[in-house]
Amino acid sequence: MAERLELSAEQRVVRRDAVAELGHALRELVDAAVRTEVPPDRLAAATRAARQLTGLLSDDLREVHEIATVDDPATGERWYSPVYGPGSPVAPPMVVEDLPAERRCVGRVTVGKQHEGPPGLVHGGVVATLLDHVLARSARAAGHGGLTATLTVSYRRPVHLGVPLVVTGELVSVEGRRATATARLVAEDAPEITLAEGEATLVALRADRASEVFSRTGRDVGAWTSRS
Repeated sequence: MAERLELSAEQRVVRRDAVAELGHALRELVDAAVRTEVPPDRLAAATRAARQLTGLLSDDLREVHEIATVDDPATGERWYSPVYGPGSPVAPPMVVEDLPAERRCVGRVTVGKQHEGPPGLVHGGVVATLLDHVLARSARAAGHGGLTATLTVSYRRPVHLGVPLVVTGELVSVEGRRATATARLVAEDAPEITLAEGEATLVALRADRASEVFSRTGRDVGAWTSRS
């Protein structure tokens, strides 16, 4: 793994802005790619342009385990998260507000065609992913880091594409390194109707175990470890 210099606060802000702008443009591209019905010659032209873009970005690539310079592994902030990352072309992306005093977080998201399961509906795996994120994040916001050990999802009603959604996670209890959290997903305009809900057990890693699990990153990763 190539050693990279840590960015200054000012450099990180500049790079994060550029990463977010590229991420937004790529999400627009992904949306167009999964909805397009242009003729084959236009598809071929788009393929050539996409490969040129790949070449433009490939001069300096991180190793698969390397943490991005825009990330903060101590707090768990991930700019390429597939759920909320501003730089991720596959993220919906969810915008999350942490409410640590209430031991919960609230996410808002509108899921597009690229995450479709049955026609017009959000894929069930994506629903589970949204719930999993707010479950873990509600615990982390309240000071309990951890990885998901168990996840139970109940699908109450179909979740439609293109509908503003609200996903709420709440830390229920903590016993040693284990925490329990619950989550609920609703449509923004019908908050009284539960579309899906989840419950998770989250286990915070001991410091020595975290060092082993994240050793390939070459970084001190604290967001998923036990905290006093």
